[in-house]
Amino acid sequence: MTINKVAVIGAGTMGSGIAGQVANAGIEVWLLDLPTDDNPNALAERGVERLRDSNSPGLMSKEFEKYIHVGNTRDDFQQLADCDWIAEAVVERLDIKQELYKKLHQVCHDRALISSNTSSIPIKLLVEDMPGSFRQRFAITHFFNPVRFMPLLELVRGEETSAAVINELGEFCDKKLGKGVIDCRDTPGFLGNRVGCFAIQCALQAANEMGLSPLEADAIFGRPMGIPKTGVFGLYDLIGIDLMSDVAQSLVNTLPASDAFNIEAEKLPLMVQMIANGQTGNKQGQGFYRTVNDRREVIDLASGDYAVAERLNIPLADLAEKEGVKRLLEDDGKYGQFAWRVLSRTLSYAASLIPEVGDGPLGVDDAMKLGYNWIKGPFALLDEIGVDYFIQRLSAEGREIPPFLGQAAGSTFYRVKGDELQVRKFAGGWESIKRPEGVMRFNEKRRTLTAKNSCAVASWFDLEGVAMVEFHSKANALDADSMAILADAIDHIEADDMRGLVIHNDAQHFSCGVNLQSVRAFFEREDMDGLDQFLAHFQQTVHRMSVADYPVVCAPVGMSLGGGFEVVLHAKQVICHANSTMGLVESGVGLVPGGGGCKETLYRWVEKLGSLDDEDISEAAWKAFMNLGYGRTCSSPILAEQQAMLRSNDHFLSNRDRLLPAALQAVDLAVGVDSQQRRFDRPALSMPGQPVFEAMCAWLQQAQADGKLTPHNVVVATELARIVTGGEIDPQTRFSEQDLYDAERRAFLKLVATSATRERITSMLDTGTTVQN
Repeated sequence: MTINKVAVIGAGTMGSGIAGQVANAGIEVWLLDLPTDDNPNALAERGVERLRDSNSPGLMSKEFEKYIHVGNTRDDFQQLADCDWIAEAVVERLDIKQELYKKLHQVCHDRALISSNTSSIPIKLLVEDMPGSFRQRFAITHFFNPVRFMPLLELVRGEETSAAVINELGEFCDKKLGKGVIDCRDTPGFLGNRVGCFAIQCALQAANEMGLSPLEADAIFGRPMGIPKTGVFGLYDLIGIDLMSDVAQSLVNTLPASDAFNIEAEKLPLMVQMIANGQTGNKQGQGFYRTVNDRREVIDLASGDYAVAERLNIPLADLAEKEGVKRLLEDDGKYGQFAWRVLSRTLSYAASLIPEVGDGPLGVDDAMKLGYNWIKGPFALLDEIGVDYFIQRLSAEGREIPPFLGQAAGSTFYRVKGDELQVRKFAGGWESIKRPEGVMRFNEKRRTLTAKNSCAVASWFDLEGVAMVEFHSKANALDADSMAILADAIDHIEADDMRGLVIHNDAQHFSCGVNLQSVRAFFEREDMDGLDQFLAHFQQTVHRMSVADYPVVCAPVGMSLGGGFEVVLHAKQVICHANSTMGLVESGVGLVPGGGGCKETLYRWVEKLGSLDDEDISEAAWKAFMNLGYGRTCSSPILAEQQAMLRSNDHFLSNRDRLLPAALQAVDLAVGVDSQQRRFDRPALSMPGQPVFEAMCAWLQQAQADGKLTPHNVVVATELARIVTGGEIDPQTRFSEQDLYDAERRAFLKLVATSATRERITSMLDTGTTVQN
């Protein structure tokens, strides 16, 4: 059966998010909630309003709202009669859910798939009063919030759920909704929350008992452990302290008294008081952290008072981020002790769950990576730390060794056998990791390959005769070494007659731009010639991509900003993730794009407006000026194409794990009639010249007079205006592509020489500020 129409019942945060993601797939969806007196559809309409949140938009663009129909369960229940999938996301009360299922059974057609988003009620209880025909079509589809951006879907099969139903739901949620689908057993918390909540609670308790501040705890229980920088207290604020407390309590209610989670789930008295006071996190403006007059403050766990959140300098955290988590565990200080307490308990707990929750590590590790954004799951972390080291420390402390952990003594949980990555099974043996057809995670594939060239920040591999370039620095920031690896890959493609070039990584972000530390190093040495050489090499390298005689595909995920997006802009085809954010944000740093971004933005607008052969490209120049000046970013490929950041031959996929196979397929298709590779037609342009340049400068002066721009904003934007118009030249003076490259470099170097730009870069680096509009 094909799913052509969907209904979601319950328009809260999760229900509206599920409906929004169905709409993003271009599929009709009804969003129903209880009727209210004045406006029967008010709750469902409020759910759609949530999707419009500019900070976390649930829809790729406003146009996808047309697929969502709002209604209520009194007046619109009959709309479910021809729905192929009904997803229930109502309040976590068994009686309400069971009553709803009885109504669904009466209305829905006999092949309709029914699922619940519950994470706390066993499937057996949910359907205990329903007939067999209903139980066969029922499953749990547990999404994570925010639904659009969190890739994990836990799919739980009941005792009577048919395999066909599980396959249909799994394939739909994978290919249409972009989810990493994990088959889970019907155990409390399934996989993600069972381990993730344990880790969070463990860090919370350890920080409180060991006297660490939220800042200190988040600095360790964060990037040094391969965990998002929100850490534990920041995550509590993000999700909601009250909601996190409820999730923990629901696990306490369903787990046996002997489960180790109960030890970590004890509520902090301060947290109980904070919930009573309405200090529940970001949604209320204050939690463990708050912002007052643009100043970030943090709570004192002992007194409950707030103080300024000073930026911490913890060398151990920096070392662990570079060298690995074991660097933390080998430290005898308070931070090392905190890390050991949290990780030793969390990883032991994860190991103790096998075989209750599954026969091996893969599901648990996938759940933590997809649902909690960990770089490595618990068992991969154990391999990194060393299984024997971990067991020896547990034994020295007289602690119990979980059976599955003991089985891995002298070995690992993952290994490479031939050209396959294998995973350990409980009670002995190994099995190869098999992903669905069309799915490939490069972090797994990489382990079976040997890099052709590699450095600390980038590598390239021969993948099926294609040069596959991967950036792997912090935030995948680019520097001279990154571009040297890319250039070396291009050299070998041409010398060795390889089939093409793919640039991809499956980190959280493709690249957040050029490494500002390297820019800072140039200006602190007053080495403007060296900086110019770096920019020239960057431009030359990406230009070679754009004019290559072979296919060049960029497959970005997450953020592609600044210099990272300049790499994307010069690919002959882009196959990106549906949640990709892209744009040139250099103006926020006091700079202009210097790697071809200004040039390419102007050409893209000239193409989009159909003025490539025109003598007057003034409109395109204004469009480029505004995009570059405001540092505009787009939060979806749909919006990016509207802003001339992507071209008509570029496309996107909803599942990031399908990008690399699609990119490789695009290389294969490049030699046939189905090729979507697009050459770069970059003839000389008739520049608008002095009249348009002066008009832009006048606009800037007025904006400054109105208080909308600072003096240095005007300095930066004036250089942008000079690039896209040609500056003080006669109208229709011809500029070649190289002329525009050169203009970018001149402007970049001119701005780096200013004290205002240097101060801005220094401040950002010293405070950890990022630029994203």
